[in-house]
Amino acid sequence: MGIEERIITRGRKFDQVLEGARRVFMREGFAGASVDDIAREAAVSKATLYNYFPDKRLMFDAVFREELERQRVDGTELVATDLPIDQVLRFTGHLIANHAVSEFGSRTLRLAIAEAERFPALAREYYVIGPAALQCTLAEQLKRWQDEGMLRGNIPDLGLAAECFVSLSAVGVRERVLLKGRDSVDDDMIRRSVDNAVEMFLSHYGTDAARDLLRC
Repeated sequence: MGIEERIITRGRKFDQVLEGARRVFMREGFAGASVDDIAREAAVSKATLYNYFPDKRLMFDAVFREELERQRVDGTELVATDLPIDQVLRFTGHLIANHAVSEFGSRTLRLAIAEAERFPALAREYYVIGPAALQCTLAEQLKRWQDEGMLRGNIPDLGLAAECFVSLSAVGVRERVLLKGRDSVDDDMIRRSVDNAVEMFLSHYGTDAARDLLRC
C-alpha cells in the first residue's frame, strides 16, 4: 500500500503532533529525524504519535503537504495591472526575492531538494505548486503587456521569459541564503537584485515605451 493510500487518524492532538514533526523535519531532514525526537518536540508519547502516523514516511508526507499548501501561489498577489509595467515587475520581483530568502522559503526548498530522490512525487508537486505556478501566472501577465504594446510582439516563448525574470529576481539572494545563511542578505541587496532584474528584463523584452519608464 502506498503512502497516498493510507488513512491518517485525526484526533485531539493531531495538529500538535504535526507541528512537532514539522519543526524536526525542517531542522534535521528525513533521515536525521528520529521518532523519539519528534515525540519529544510535540510533547506527546510515542504511542500517541504512532496512533496518528504508523510510520515516519507517512508523517513526512503529511508535513510536506502542509508546507506545499503554504507554498501555493496566489496569482492575485503577483500582478497589479493598473500600475505601470516596471512597478508591477518590481512588486513581483520583491515578492519572489523575499520568499526565496525567508526561513520558510529556504527551508522548504532545501528539504524538497534533499528528499527529492526519496519522495519524488512530493518534489514534483513542490515544483508544480511553486515555481511552475508562479511562472504560468507571470506568463499570462506578460501576454497582456504584449497586447498593450509594452513587450515585444515576437517573444518566442513567454513561459521562458517569465522563468527568466523569476530567476533574475531570486537566484543571487537565494544562493547566498542557502549557502551562507539569512544574515548574508539584507534589504538593500534584495532591492538591487530586483532592480537589476527589472532593468535587464525590460532591456531585452520591453518596447521603447516600457524602457522609457526606466529612465523616468
